[in-house]
Amino acid sequence: MPRPAADFALEEQARAAGARVIVGVDEVGRGPLAGPVTAAAVRLDISAIPEGLADSKRLTAARRRALADALHAAAEVSIAHASVEEIDRLNILRASHLAMCRALGGLPRPADFALVDGNLLPEDLPCPGLAVVGGDGLCLSIAAASIVAKVARDALMVELAQHFPGYGWETNAGYPTKAHRRALRDIGVSPHHRRSFAPVHNILYQAKTVSG
Repeated sequence: MPRPAADFALEEQARAAGARVIVGVDEVGRGPLAGPVTAAAVRLDISAIPEGLADSKRLTAARRRALADALHAAAEVSIAHASVEEIDRLNILRASHLAMCRALGGLPRPADFALVDGNLLPEDLPCPGLAVVGGDGLCLSIAAASIVAKVARDALMVELAQHFPGYGWETNAGYPTKAHRRALRDIGVSPHHRRSFAPVHNILYQAKTVSG
């Protein structure tokens, strides 16, 4: 059975309940071994919603970039990150929530309701909100945030790859592909690798054991 397309129903429900600045929030980059986690907050203009908004994972890279450009032109958009150091200190879930709150804080107008992808709302969410499981495939505002966050993080990882070549970040975005894992073993751990993640931690531990 085909998956239903994302729509504006949750935004309309929030508006009917009195909310006026309704924002979709999503993050990308919880699974990679390297790089920050990135979040986006997007307030759509209902009269100028780009056609084709969907879960970023279901779109081609070219389509994501085109939609991200359209969203930056027609919507209120904020992008924020949590660093590798924050991921290692806080854990990836809390760092993801930190990035989400930062993205909300960067909007030109404070949100009074946030539609957040996932099953948990950040503890420090600065406004009322609703956690939406699979929200990037159900809710247009969250889909928009997923696209903006994915395009921003991919571009950042391409830039980092120029300074730390060999790991394939320009194509794998830091995710644990076979080639990335092999490069970790052959080249070693970079400053942008998440030391709290098991594949990276294990290599560092083995190196210390050998040198010790």
